[in-house]
Amino acid sequence: MQDPVWTYLEDRNLTLGPRPVPSEGMRHWTLTRDAQGVAWAVLDKQGSGANTLAQEVLEEFAQILDRIDQRAPKALVIRSGKREGFLAGADIGEFRGVTDEAAIRKRIEQAHAVVDRLAALTIPTIAVMHGYAMGGGLEIALACTQRIAVEGTRFGFPEVQIGLHPGLGGTARFTHICDPIAAMSLMLTGKTIHDRQAKAMGLIDALVPERHVQAAVDAAVAGSLPQARQGVLDKAKDSAPARRIAARQMRTEAEQQAPSAHYPAPYALIDLWEEHGGDLDAMKRAEIASFAKLMLTDTAQNLIRVFFLRQTLKDLAGKTDAIRHVHVIGAGAMGGDIAAWCAWKGLRTSLSDVKPEPIGGAQARAAKLYEKIAHGDRLQVRDALDRLIPDPDGLGIAQADLVIEAAPEKADLKRTLYAEAEPRMKQGAILATNTSSIPLPELREGLARPERLVGIHFFNPVSRLDLVEVIAHDRLAPEVEAAARTFVGRIGKLPAPARSAPGFIVNRILTPYLAEALILMDEGLAPETIDRVATGFGMPMGPLELADQVGLDVALDVAAMLKRELGWALPDAPQWLADKVAAGDRGRKTGKGIYVWRDGKPVKSNSPDPDPELADRLILPMVNTAVAVLRENVSDDPDVIDAAMIFGTGFAPFRGGPIHYAQQRGIDDVLAALSALEHEHGARFAPDAGWEALR
Repeated sequence: MQDPVWTYLEDRNLTLGPRPVPSEGMRHWTLTRDAQGVAWAVLDKQGSGANTLAQEVLEEFAQILDRIDQRAPKALVIRSGKREGFLAGADIGEFRGVTDEAAIRKRIEQAHAVVDRLAALTIPTIAVMHGYAMGGGLEIALACTQRIAVEGTRFGFPEVQIGLHPGLGGTARFTHICDPIAAMSLMLTGKTIHDRQAKAMGLIDALVPERHVQAAVDAAVAGSLPQARQGVLDKAKDSAPARRIAARQMRTEAEQQAPSAHYPAPYALIDLWEEHGGDLDAMKRAEIASFAKLMLTDTAQNLIRVFFLRQTLKDLAGKTDAIRHVHVIGAGAMGGDIAAWCAWKGLRTSLSDVKPEPIGGAQARAAKLYEKIAHGDRLQVRDALDRLIPDPDGLGIAQADLVIEAAPEKADLKRTLYAEAEPRMKQGAILATNTSSIPLPELREGLARPERLVGIHFFNPVSRLDLVEVIAHDRLAPEVEAAARTFVGRIGKLPAPARSAPGFIVNRILTPYLAEALILMDEGLAPETIDRVATGFGMPMGPLELADQVGLDVALDVAAMLKRELGWALPDAPQWLADKVAAGDRGRKTGKGIYVWRDGKPVKSNSPDPDPELADRLILPMVNTAVAVLRENVSDDPDVIDAAMIFGTGFAPFRGGPIHYAQQRGIDDVLAALSALEHEHGARFAPDAGWEALR
């Protein structure tokens, strides 16, 4: 028999013959039998680039099982007909806006019944996975008797990232098939693991190249494929006392990453395992109730919203990509890291600077980054370093499709660099600036082709923050903006389009937040206390730690420019801050700023518990400014503004973004709070005129 994954194999020239249509009465599944009597169920979800476990897909799989019951095959193999991967899990769109817990429970019970039928089959059942197996897709595989993975497959349970835990029996099956501590760790973090890690922990039984899949299936059918780990290896780990001890440690570790006050899912999962880990059936039943309850939380619904915000930005990237060579001018912290990331993502990247030393430093940082993210693949590291070209003379400017300037935030300096670079650029090349706040009309002065200047603003650290603002101005050629968005998507980032205005979206909204933190320090509050107010709200770090991360010199320059350009009613920066910068204490990059930094982390003292009401003083200026950004049409889409703040600054994801937060809290309540703050602290809290349009 030909391998049935026709779509997946077509571009690999590994299959011949016609591709069968879905089985009668089905849209998504094909069920065939080979000459040896083995049934092959292949999922190719119609109208979708990825297989997801939509309700219709599960209902059709129940029909597959009906046919298996009517005429039992020698074995059942489950595969994907998608090139990219096996199964991506549940259809998240079906979770949005649900309100009826009883209806959710009923639906999950029905899905459990289908998966339990698969697990109860008395014939060998074999999941053959390629590309990825995530969430509910991996839960389907766990219900099979054996799991075969094609080399390069990735695995994970990302449900915690949308405020849930596995809900198709995975919490129970995973902790019974694999070491329960390792299984819980994977589910609690939502991390993805690679094929070798999955094999080592017993999640898969065989890891083979695609050309050996059929042989591995034959061995599984014959009973000669060794099974990885069946049952808990160390039964002592599954005793009630052992689970209590382990659960206590898990809660402590989870609290560091996802506070229970904001993220209930990890703790619900720990409770499930602690109470029911020794009984697979009891844990599956309890999982249903726990999953249904979590689905109705604001956290889950807002994190599901964030999932779709990410997709919104992905869709803005476009498809056509003509950029093959990138040249970066400026090998400082940002420029060097931008170049390193472009090279990692497969683009030939040259890097220049006025001195050779920063280029060497950027290459050293790139090597460390690649070692960290390559998961031991030395060839990947070698190839990425080969693509990162030190170019002290800037020869790459003439060959580059895209030239990115990443010089310090000084308009005169940037214009000088453009005057040198633009005449050397080839016809049709794009000039981009990584400016964090300077309006592009100010930067385009003197350019021969201003229509080819676009803002492509990365955030620090480049390797970790997904957002990139794509800044347009009134003379920008539409095809240049489109190409910039596509480039951002090509390197795995999320493009947020914005109109050129002081600070754009993120820095415009973030600056009043940082400024208010400095005002609170001037009032005598300890920086640790102020930062705890923000993290208590759900921010990933406090504003003062963030200011140190950004650089106090950069924060001062941006704040001064925005105050000047926008006429903000903000006090001048405190003298002690200007003195710090003048003395060279600029934050993390110099080892000292508001905090002393050691080993990349701020040294903090114990501080008294903060007044929770201080959160409004920090957060509402951001929310108010987000409304101003919308009113001024810097972005005309509140979802893009919310997404930019979440993916660019880490704005409390479980709150769904600043504008969404205001709408959930209630606009009248937010306006009343702003008015009270304005009365007590001054005009910087005056509600923006754009609020009325949001009612």
